[in-house]
Amino acid sequence: MSDLLLHHYPLSPFAEKIRLVLGFKNLSWKSVIIPMYMPKPDVVALTGGYRRTPFLQIGADIYCDTALICDVLEHLQPKPTLYPEAVKGVTRIVAQWADSLVFPVAMAYNFQPAGAAHVLKGWAEQDIKDFVQDRTQMRGGAARMPAADATGMYKSYLRRLSHMLENHSFLLGDAPSLADFSAYHPTWYTLRQVPVLESILDATPNVRDWLLRMENMGHGNSQEISSSQAIEIAHSSTPKDMSQEAFVDHHGIALGSQVVITAESFGLEPTQGELVAATRTRYTLRRQDARAGTVQVHFPRNGFILKKVDA
Repeated sequence: MSDLLLHHYPLSPFAEKIRLVLGFKNLSWKSVIIPMYMPKPDVVALTGGYRRTPFLQIGADIYCDTALICDVLEHLQPKPTLYPEAVKGVTRIVAQWADSLVFPVAMAYNFQPAGAAHVLKGWAEQDIKDFVQDRTQMRGGAARMPAADATGMYKSYLRRLSHMLENHSFLLGDAPSLADFSAYHPTWYTLRQVPVLESILDATPNVRDWLLRMENMGHGNSQEISSSQAIEIAHSSTPKDMSQEAFVDHHGIALGSQVVITAESFGLEPTQGELVAATRTRYTLRRQDARAGTVQVHFPRNGFILKKVDA
């Protein structure tokens, strides 16, 4: 197996999701620490524009979005599984609910003034301004949900998680699934990154106990390397052969076309390249970079928009 390079930073909730999956699967990986906010020149050299955290690099192949990263890790290390056979459908449904609904509510709660002050304590004033502006831009200028509304919604979601844990150690049974990892990372942020606000968990003690069980899985074995080393690895590697992948066309866009892929929401920076694969579940673009060489950037279909570049 080629080295797994996770591009992330310690405070990233979605990166914590993948770090814990790596621990669950007992995988060794290389840690590439990236900036929390733009500019991110080394990130863009590899992704072509995509800037959300984390992303996974294997040689000259770049995998975007944690849903796709989890599928890649499952393929590389099937046991223990993220998708238990008896609940594999509901696993993906609950994971999507947690990532798309629980996460923004939890983070609006976590970044109310007391939480933001705790996270940003010791930061320079200009760094705080740059961080806030960056996140506002990622939300497309939309305001963050008011803390009072987030608090009520978050308590409701925590009760739902609590109900799921009444008869099992994990959300969908006696073994963890992707649903657990997706619900873990925003609640982990409450417990570990904004302890001034973690009393919201007092009403659901079994959720707190579940968080500790999840946390005990650890992060596997990691070794830190620099982003410049990661770029060198991409430059010296050959991208995966995609020519045998079944082509599934819903757009009338031929392979070999120049296309742009953007996220459906949050972090709308485009990535442009040659469409070299479009399967049932993912897209792959091939692109050239002066520093990284020839790289392939992979996206899941769910959550991303594909468009042809006008000639």
